[in-house]
Amino acid sequence: MNNGKTYKGSCFCGAVQFTVSGEPAAMGYCHCDSCRRWSAGPVNAFTLWKPEAVQVTRGGNHIGAYNKTERSHRKWCKTCGGHLFTDHPHWGLIDVYAAAIPDFPYQPGIHVHYQETKLQIRDGLPKMKDIPKEMGGSGVSVAE
Repeated sequence: MNNGKTYKGSCFCGAVQFTVSGEPAAMGYCHCDSCRRWSAGPVNAFTLWKPEAVQVTRGGNHIGAYNKTERSHRKWCKTCGGHLFTDHPHWGLIDVYAAAIPDFPYQPGIHVHYQETKLQIRDGLPKMKDIPKEMGGSGVSVAE
């Protein structure tokens, strides 16, 4: 898809800047309560990357963190409050919010936790009750 390109991203104010390189492991939409509440939106557009593909290039000292659970370590800019990433150590992946990398050619492939949705999206993509079986979920699909 992006042929090994590097894309720049940042928080809302630009104090924290980062790059993502190569191919994400997955892209899609998360409808879970935690993502909705954290993003203050009805759905979170995610891109999942291996940690070595994500590099903070400026403002690392401005990054704050909150761990509601050991499965999701949420990161934001302490200057503007802009959300940046969620580390998922149990998967060895980092969710870089799609909106934080504006020039990245985001191409979602799945909806996860769709049973919790507050915004139905009829786009023909697979809708999962929770997450795919290979990531520890039930692997159960739900209707659009």
